Amino acid sequence: MSVQSRSFPVSFMVTTEVPCPYLPDRMERKIITELAGTQVGEMFELLSRAGFRRSHSIAYRPACAACQACVPVRIDIAGFRPSRSMRRVLARNAGLTAEVRPAHPTQEQYQLFSQYLEMRHNDGEMVGMGPQDYASMVADSPVDTRMVEFRDRARNLIAACLTDWSSDGISAVYSFFTTDRPQNSLGTYVVLRLLDLARQAQLPYLYLGYWVDGSQKMDYKRRFRPLERYGPDGWQRIES
Repeated sequence: MSVQSRSFPVSFMVTTEVPCPYLPDRMERKIITELAGTQVGEMFELLSRAGFRRSHSIAYRPACAACQACVPVRIDIAGFRPSRSMRRVLARNAGLTAEVRPAHPTQEQYQLFSQYLEMRHNDGEMVGMGPQDYASMVADSPVDTRMVEFRDRARNLIAACLTDWSSDGISAVYSFFTTDRPQNSLGTYVVLRLLDLARQAQLPYLYLGYWVDGSQKMDYKRRFRPLERYGPDGWQRIES
């Protein structure tokens, strides 16, 4: 199928069904399009605002025949106020610094990434990714993609997040962190720092990808308010 944007055509394809990585006994399929051409930046922004995500040079959105559990969500940065527990997370990680770097893969990143997958997602679809796979995930991007690294005072890499940047926000593509500091809630900390970076850049939204009702892996996203979801009527605030 194809749709027409303001100035260029966008062609879409639908993938074949595969087992859903989030909910048991369900099948997943996606609608995808290639991010290419001289207007790829504008194309990516239009798709992001329509609930699409990016992987490599492909933009995608779930298009499952019998399920609509995957909901695109974003945080309204102007209205966000950290909760008491979030402030405690920031205090526990006060010694970490955030550094925004070009999307260049490093061995140090890959070591942290592979350790994170082994400890947190050893049954996921990304398990077994080698250095070349990781390098492609980071560097194969036709849009403004940056790596945010979080380091302690000894300059050790503690966490990282691959991010896409556009005129209306930052999109968290994939984050990973050391698992030997569970008391530090590093996943929450990364989101909080991305919110700070977006605010400093005067960007209105932080895109968190998909929230999946019933998936424990995705449930953390509900804690960040005000949260907006994308549906048939566009972006709407989730009130409860």
